[in-house]
Amino acid sequence: MQSIISVQALTKAYASGHQALKGIDLDIRRGEIFALLGPNGAGKTTLISIICGIVNPSSGVVLADGHDIVRDYRAARSKIGLVPQELSTDSFETVWATVNFSRGLFGKPANPALVEKLLRELSLWDKRDSRIMALSGGMKRRVMIAKALSHEPQILFLDEPTAGVDVELRRDMWEMVHRLRASGVTIILTTHYIEEAEQMADRIGVISQGRIILVEEKARLMAQLGKKQLSLQLQSPLAAIPEEFAQYPLELSADGQTLVYTFDAQGEQTGIAPLLRRLGDHGIDFKSLSSSESSLEDIFVSLVRQPR
Repeated sequence: MQSIISVQALTKAYASGHQALKGIDLDIRRGEIFALLGPNGAGKTTLISIICGIVNPSSGVVLADGHDIVRDYRAARSKIGLVPQELSTDSFETVWATVNFSRGLFGKPANPALVEKLLRELSLWDKRDSRIMALSGGMKRRVMIAKALSHEPQILFLDEPTAGVDVELRRDMWEMVHRLRASGVTIILTTHYIEEAEQMADRIGVISQGRIILVEEKARLMAQLGKKQLSLQLQSPLAAIPEEFAQYPLELSADGQTLVYTFDAQGEQTGIAPLLRRLGDHGIDFKSLSSSESSLEDIFVSLVRQPR
């Protein structure tokens, strides 16, 4: 698929000597929802800020819909909408005025019908004449989203958009994300709510210590790196796993009541049937069994903990 954002050999070093980004290469496909995950300080916000023209890169090239963000910055920025982590807007302006003003900053002609549509979709229409200082935190977040969408961008960055917001806004936001994606807008999401990325994203990128350590289709990532486990609740506790089962990837709970078998669900043979037969042959009976698989959060934690 065609890339709408192309990042090549991107670095960022601050005057303090901190190297925030270390040779980032990344292509984001047109029309996808891309989740960028990483621990605090990994470089997520720095990367987004460079693409959006807020922070200057030390070296490297970034193209937004074919436009160089440095040499052709006006055209590049007109393609991008950003909902930042921090709430920053004119507290004394009304909702209607600040959203219209944001549209005008990009040289777009007035479009009251579009602004009304945005405010209605974000449940802000009844607040259109209210000053922003009088709004709740969740409503202010909705205003930030309306501002980001006011100039009809083809690329939308959501930097921790649901941090500290209520369940209703989170649901409304994801419904809007799906509508935007259906209309052709590319969504780039950073979040600490990894279950959101697992539910929403087409592809996952993981950044750690200023480097992209993985970019993969979500389904393929879950299949390749996810683990499946079979938990057996034993009839009688075991003091230890018998030596005859040394070749099996088994773990015994501290109380000896649960035996956990980790297996590859993608392999030709899971080994479950032979294991259960051998357990029966050795007089190890179980009351119940259950299976589970790794979540995206488990995979993420294992990736960022790996020594680089």
